[in-house]
Amino acid sequence: MLSGPNQRNPTLSALVVVYNEEAILEACLNRLDWVDDLVVVLDKCTDRSKEIAQHHNARLLEGSWEIEGPRRNTGIDFCETDWILEVDADEWISDELAQEIRQTINSPKYDVYNLKVDNYIGDKLIHHGWGGGSFGKPSYIGLFRKGVKTWGLQRLHPHLTVTGTESPEDLKNPVIHRIYADFSEMLRRLDRYTTSRAKDLVDRDEVASLPNAFRKFLSRFYKVFIRRNAYREGGYGFMIALCAALYPLISNIKAKYEEAPKKGDIE
Repeated sequence: MLSGPNQRNPTLSALVVVYNEEAILEACLNRLDWVDDLVVVLDKCTDRSKEIAQHHNARLLEGSWEIEGPRRNTGIDFCETDWILEVDADEWISDELAQEIRQTINSPKYDVYNLKVDNYIGDKLIHHGWGGGSFGKPSYIGLFRKGVKTWGLQRLHPHLTVTGTESPEDLKNPVIHRIYADFSEMLRRLDRYTTSRAKDLVDRDEVASLPNAFRKFLSRFYKVFIRRNAYREGGYGFMIALCAALYPLISNIKAKYEEAPKKGDIE
């Protein structure tokens, strides 16, 4: 609906959910000083994340969540504006994207908009191979009216429920995603992600057999490296494809041999 002469412009919150992100939070928040309401959710933070957020006059919500979905939903509920922009601490919103977002919500045609993403490893922009499980994202539902987006109950990358109308096209200007500083960080994140995923698999009784998990490893590597053109990125693309393929395999191994025995499900 277009804004008439007696109608106010819609308001916008930027929502940033963090867990001990002092090394990267400042750069993220520096690029969000144009929103009407800056909300930072602090999940069990023990570093300087709170101090950094306070310096930017953010509204703070502190707590402790085991599962990502409820943590993000709590942050969404805490926002008080018409529209919400979800941003991770390792993402930057450029001036061009900020202007495009303002123009979009001032004359919205839809309730939900996808933001395309430029993913970086260090200072290198990687164009190909993203979208394999938890390793990079080509786009995401990042701009939406409050009340139309709900996260699921999974620990890692929970499913989304979206109501209202969704734009068929991404916004033109990308989010700058500083996804990994280097390969070592990529491998450390693989370890963390597979541990969380293993817990979800056990909770939902979805642990696959090792032969099936290995077949998924092979098919995912082929999908990312060949079909998504990761090979065009050289060694970077090989590492993206390898980690994306190892993600379900290692998750199932951890679920079977580490998480299931903790719940008494020992064969």
